[in-house]
Amino acid sequence: MPSRTTSEFTLDPPDAERLANLNGPFDGHLRMIELRTGVEVSSRGNIYRLTGPKAMVATTEKLLRGLWTDAIDQTLDEPAIHLALTEVDAQQMVNDDIEPQEVTIRVKRGTIRGRGANQAKYLHAIATHDINFGIGPAGTGKTFLAVASAVEALNESRVQRLVLVRPAVEAGEKLGFLPGDLTQKVDPYLRPLYDALYEMLGVEKVVKLLEKNVIEIAPLAYMRGRTLNDAYVILDEAQNTTIEQMKMFLTRIGYGSTAVVTGDLTQIDLPKHQKSGLRDALDVLREVNGISFTFFEARDVVRHPLVARIVTAYDARDAQDRETGPAS
Repeated sequence: MPSRTTSEFTLDPPDAERLANLNGPFDGHLRMIELRTGVEVSSRGNIYRLTGPKAMVATTEKLLRGLWTDAIDQTLDEPAIHLALTEVDAQQMVNDDIEPQEVTIRVKRGTIRGRGANQAKYLHAIATHDINFGIGPAGTGKTFLAVASAVEALNESRVQRLVLVRPAVEAGEKLGFLPGDLTQKVDPYLRPLYDALYEMLGVEKVVKLLEKNVIEIAPLAYMRGRTLNDAYVILDEAQNTTIEQMKMFLTRIGYGSTAVVTGDLTQIDLPKHQKSGLRDALDVLREVNGISFTFFEARDVVRHPLVARIVTAYDARDAQDRETGPAS
């Protein structure tokens, strides 16, 4: 861990309106910068105090001075802060040498924190990246934490709506033969997302938000041709997407939006000859700046202790099959 340092600097001339523009509502812009850089930022009037690794403190001061200049004639909003962070290569700021800020989520049920290092890393990645992948076995909290983050973003008006997406593989994405309207056709495939929403918001509020289209459910096939701005989008069971579907989904993301893609590569229901879009995305996008990948393991399972043992047993069998070939 590199040594930490503290630095103070002053932004002149003093201008309350310009400072409010820079800091954002309730210092929201400063919190964004803290999460991206790993540097604690506090302000008293036009005096700013930075605490963190020396190199990152210098970079953060340069960033704030640049934004101070922009704040003269430009209204700073979240997309503007995001672009400024990107321009100084902020996607690479948080690395193994920097201790990330702990992320806590406040929803109706109380305060949610990551259980263990991987969940904490996952929450931090979601807070600091626009596109996030959570990959691992059932019961590791991938979907639950994504929904919790989405609900908090909606409650704080950081997004205008939630879009929940899941491939309906068992029905071949041809849902016409199922009874009911689109929502009723897709509901069975989105039940885990609904369960998490009910726990976070309560059934009545979820129903009202669905009626107002603030929460939208959609089969993956219905996402084609759309651009989603100011939205929180969750793609669940992504291991069952095709390569084309995954590319289509990822290119729907617009300004002010966050996407979380969750999946378990050991539970692919696609035809044997078809490569999973999630596995392909892992191969193609692993080194792309601005996209985070969090990998969960059996030890991260937070369900019944037997679930972790079951996952471990299957992983061991799969590893043996790769070495010696499947048993007849």
